[in-house]
Amino acid sequence: MINILIADDHYLVREGFKKLINREVDMTIPAEAATGPDVLEKLAEEEIDVVVLDINMPGKSGLDLLKDLRDNYHHIKILILSMQPEDRFAIRLLKSGASGYITKESAPDELVKAIRKVYNGGKYISSTLAEKLAFDIDIDTEKPLHENLSDREFQIFELIGAGKSIAEIARELSLSQSTVHTYRTRVLEKMKMHSNAEIIHYAIKNKLVD
Repeated sequence: MINILIADDHYLVREGFKKLINREVDMTIPAEAATGPDVLEKLAEEEIDVVVLDINMPGKSGLDLLKDLRDNYHHIKILILSMQPEDRFAIRLLKSGASGYITKESAPDELVKAIRKVYNGGKYISSTLAEKLAFDIDIDTEKPLHENLSDREFQIFELIGAGKSIAEIARELSLSQSTVHTYRTRVLEKMKMHSNAEIIHYAIKNKLVD
């Protein structure tokens, strides 16, 4: 039996996924969570094989939560759910320790198949993303500048790109403003930029923010 934790802050989303999973005779859902801290609390209480994780959980950033899970629960497979197009974040999240990535739009058709794939030790991405990656390798395209950023730098970059201030970012990520300033400086250096306006322009042009 595959024990699954569904982590999403939207009740109706969790209910929809539970209906899909409960149809399967080899899957069960002993726990669900609505926030990042909830996820860690439930994992301490239940034996879980696969976490179906919304990357935008409140209470703890998705990348930070993913790192916590990878550091403390090596055996658990993590399947990322996101509203974001997979070609925007999937590869970064897989490199950070996720076992698979699906969009919420495709979840009704792919969720059960993806859970089985990651539970059995595989990596799950859609056929569309796999084809794109194959073309990228074939063409040998130069990496975009933002792919040179570390996970935390990319997080800061994304929030600046969305128009958030240093103070807002510090509150959201539970960091000091001086730490955020330091990361911003690194982002500007790596991106060969000089201002937040350039980051915002780049993020919008490359469809990295909504």
